[in-house]
Amino acid sequence: MTTRQMPKPSEIFDLVQFKRPELDPRKRRLDSALTIDDLRAIAKRRTPAAAFDYTDGGAEGELSLARARQAFEDVEFHPSILNDVSAIDPSTTILGDGSALPFGIAPTGFTRLMQTEGEIAGASAAGAAGIPFSLSTLGTTSIEDVRDANPAGRNWFQLYVMRQREISYQLVERAAAAGYDTLFFTVDTPVAGARLRDKRNGFSIPPQVSLGTVLDAIPRPWWWWDFLTTRKLEFASLSSTGGTVGELLDSAMDPTISFDDLEIIRRMWPGKLVVKGVQTLDDARKLTDLGVDGIVLSNHGGRQLDRAPVPFHLLPTVAREVGADTEIMVDTGIMNGADIVASLALGARFTLIGRAYLYGLMAGGRAGVDRAISILAEQVTRTMQLLEVNTVDELGPEHVTQLTRLAPRTLDPALHV
Repeated sequence: MTTRQMPKPSEIFDLVQFKRPELDPRKRRLDSALTIDDLRAIAKRRTPAAAFDYTDGGAEGELSLARARQAFEDVEFHPSILNDVSAIDPSTTILGDGSALPFGIAPTGFTRLMQTEGEIAGASAAGAAGIPFSLSTLGTTSIEDVRDANPAGRNWFQLYVMRQREISYQLVERAAAAGYDTLFFTVDTPVAGARLRDKRNGFSIPPQVSLGTVLDAIPRPWWWWDFLTTRKLEFASLSSTGGTVGELLDSAMDPTISFDDLEIIRRMWPGKLVVKGVQTLDDARKLTDLGVDGIVLSNHGGRQLDRAPVPFHLLPTVAREVGADTEIMVDTGIMNGADIVASLALGARFTLIGRAYLYGLMAGGRAGVDRAISILAEQVTRTMQLLEVNTVDELGPEHVTQLTRLAPRTLDPALHV
């Protein structure tokens, strides 16, 4: 028989510790987020469907995005044992300078539509964390204002080569004058991908208001208050701001873009030049032979060509063939610090996060971006400790196996003469 007794009032506080309530609602909801998926769930609750779906969605059937995320889930790690991992250093060097963490913030368009602090929140959070911030040609904060928000940090600029070449050239000159150290020459957007979620939502700049929009806004008054009481939403680098996403992209992009354009921009740009959107080994080789400073293996977050190659699948082959001659970065599908560690192990020098940062932005502005960076940093550090490596340079292919779920079908030669 169990002997029971009533606890003494003086002993209750020794047995149970009461948690002090957090009175700040923003801090309370961000503290509750333990993963990027948690931030995504908060973002979805707080953001109108059109803005959330623009961030969350991909092209057509969204197969590229789903496959990219599945590729990271299909990773098997191989840890070492009995190594002292009490002091972990997750810092790295990329394109000639340091980064406190092995990831930076990817360029994203329409950012202030997600949450009105937009690129200012991203740039200032990146500066505080000691990582690079990338501004998109379709950003909603000017080149100069981003520089002012991150004056001591590393700012990178992503360039679309437009039909009106002079607009692109002027942006290159402005980014150089503002002290940006790296230019991302983007090559996977000759035309806009079919963003079906955006078409169904009537997503546009400025936002279109319909009965559905109004009904969707009722439970999210804070978003509309922010939107209506802050400066007008427009592209900070472009003069044309009206139309659907596809119309805007198609007016800005140019299907005639070529290697000649790359050479022109290369002559204009004084800093590091990186080509973003590489999706084949042959193109990686060609760009390396041309002497670019780096390449980003990317299918544009699954937002352009659906069924495009999975960058993480392509990474080991490209790293083996050209990794000694150019710096390789990877994006698309990264939702966990373990994804970042796996990418570094298979040959990436650096990684870029897009949606992960935007989920934090929508969940809580600048504080939400800080939280997203913190979550990923904690996951990177913990994964490194459990693999028992002390620095990112110690990571190698021996630490990771890419489990096979999608593999090319072997054709019978006799059937294809």
